[in-house]
Order: sequence, then C-alpha cells, then structure tokens
Amino acid sequence: MTTGADLLELSPVMPVVVIDDVEDAVPTARALLAGGIGVIELTLRTPVALAAIARVATEVPEIVIGAGTVTSPAHAKEAAGAGAKFLVTPGTTDAVLDAAFATGLPFLPGASTVSEAMRLAERGLTALKFFPAEASGGAAYLKSVAGPLPGLRFCPTGGITAATAPDYLALPNVGCIGGSWLTPKKSLADKDFATVERLAAEAAALAR
Repeated sequence: MTTGADLLELSPVMPVVVIDDVEDAVPTARALLAGGIGVIELTLRTPVALAAIARVATEVPEIVIGAGTVTSPAHAKEAAGAGAKFLVTPGTTDAVLDAAFATGLPFLPGASTVSEAMRLAERGLTALKFFPAEASGGAAYLKSVAGPLPGLRFCPTGGITAATAPDYLALPNVGCIGGSWLTPKKSLADKDFATVERLAAEAAALAR
C-alpha cells in the first residue's frame, strides 16, 4: 500500500474507532479482522489513542492501522511515530497537508466542498475523505460532483449507517465508506467483542 487510492480498496467499510481504554485496542482490532475487515481508522480523540495505535501496530500486524482526526502537524508526526500506516484528516489546512506529506505515509485528506476537493487535486491527491458526509449533502452530493470532478474518489464518513451504506457504495466515485457503527461505544465498554465481529462481518459483505 503506497497511495491514498490504495486505502479505498482495503474494505467496503473503514471502521472509525474511538478507544477510551487502551486495553480495548487489540481485542477490537482482532474482532474486526475476524469479521473480515482488514483496516482500522483509530481516531486521535482520546488521551490513549497513540498508545492504542502502537499496541495494534505491534500486536495485530495483519490489520492496516491508521490514525484519524489528524488536525495538526504534531498529530501527523506523532501518529507516524506510534506506528500508524496511514493518516486521515477531517479537513485540510496547508500546515496539516505539508505535515502529512512529510510523514511519507498514504493519507486521505478531508474535504466537504468542490473548491476544497479541487485544491487537493492540485496537490496531486485523488483519494479524499468526504466529511461530514450526511451533513454535507450525503450520497446525492457525491453523485452530483462525479461529473465535474471525474478524477477524484472519496471515502465519505460522518453519519453513515449500515442502512445508508449501500447508497454510497453504489456510486462510482466512492471507493469505501467510513463507519463508526462497527464498534459501538457500549459494546467496547462491555467488552462485547463478539458484537464487533458480527458487525464487521456484515460490513465486509457489503457490495461495492
């Protein structure tokens, strides 16, 4: 895996995971893998996120571990140092973009408007995160930009559910979708990793 475009081919659904207890990181990754999902976007939204990324990178090398919610140059550098194999940003500033490039890792830069997407395309990026997907117009929006932006493909994330996932995956400019429903907060709190595995298996079976 060497480019952002490759990230879109790893799974129909990229799990967007928030880890509050570092001890949940490895069993969560293993449950996703057992369900047929070979990638995980672990968000930098909690104090244990970097430690969780390091744990997964070391103990579950079969899964492609990435860092999400990269919102600063420091985040990019720290995530790479922790062992992340890719980066995902919710939006993109020049500083964050430069820092992401500097890591040498593939990444999905966030965009929610045509102008933002065009600006990223000017930097040579053709695989983008569309966030927040539902709030920004959803599948209808992405369908409407396919014509004027034929060279771009997206991983829409934000508000997507198992029920709405097929609407996105049916679009030619969607490579995969990001979903938080695979790792419900309650399931992780209850150490109910069997549910995570079941939800992962259902997501892995979604057609693209």
